[in-house]
Amino acid sequence: MQILSLFNGMSIGKMALETLGAPVTKYYSSEIDKYANQATQTLFPDTIQLGDVTRWREWAIDWASIDLVTGGFPCQAWSMVGNQLGDKDERGMLFWNMLDIMKHVKQHNPEANFLIENVKMKKEFEQYITMHTENALGKVHKILINSALVSAQNRNRYYWTSFEVKQPEDKDLLLDDIVENKVPSKFTLSNKMMNGFYNKKGDFGKRFKPLIIGETAKANTLTARYFKMAITDNYIKIGTTRSNGYGVNTRKLTPRECFRLQTVPEQHIDTLLNAGISNTQLYKMCGNSWTHDVIVHILKTLDKEL
Repeated sequence: MQILSLFNGMSIGKMALETLGAPVTKYYSSEIDKYANQATQTLFPDTIQLGDVTRWREWAIDWASIDLVTGGFPCQAWSMVGNQLGDKDERGMLFWNMLDIMKHVKQHNPEANFLIENVKMKKEFEQYITMHTENALGKVHKILINSALVSAQNRNRYYWTSFEVKQPEDKDLLLDDIVENKVPSKFTLSNKMMNGFYNKKGDFGKRFKPLIIGETAKANTLTARYFKMAITDNYIKIGTTRSNGYGVNTRKLTPRECFRLQTVPEQHIDTLLNAGISNTQLYKMCGNSWTHDVIVHILKTLDKEL
């Protein structure tokens, strides 16, 4: 297979293909974030970097050789927690660059497949994206999958594909399954940092409420900003106000725990943590990433079709 990955990030698509044992002869990556590219080249040195997706007409590619195009186009313009300007936002316009590329590939290889991903969004946007994808690429299958089925993280994402995909089986993973046993003290939140979690009423704001590890605990959706997600290092229930005295040893999730929430294989986590990339950039990269096991599930379906 020859793969063209748009908005490649840290190459979760390549990881998933590796997990499936798929024979990838060439893997092209279009990504402008230098830290994501550093991660990709550390993990997969044979990746062919193409650069900015808006300059795709300059790429030296045998378009007819591409078997699969993937694209997790930027979500900020489409997300319900974003500005919701859609393609009136400059970042939202990248949707059209992606479609142009996929259409160009299909013109040269009608048998090429595609996989598109983005956040759960308002129905108007979802229908708009579906309609224009069908107009450009033909038959489209759409599915909303929550990563909670295969991970310890709630993460609803839409997937548009050239092949039918069903829901993955529930693996019943909980936050308790991914936490590290021993965590350096640098991840513990100081009193000053803890105060940043509270609103003016002295309660945890809805967005910053620490995670409670227990029988039904799932992590919140990771984001590029990582937004002060926290848990307790001794696994006791955290209270919701300063007055009750709980949460004294509250800490941040570690980069390893965040990668585990995205079900990144452990050997690749080790590589990423030793790649000389700062924790800030690792958190951002992870928040922007796909959930590995969801992509494995989707590509496994394609593999069966092929």
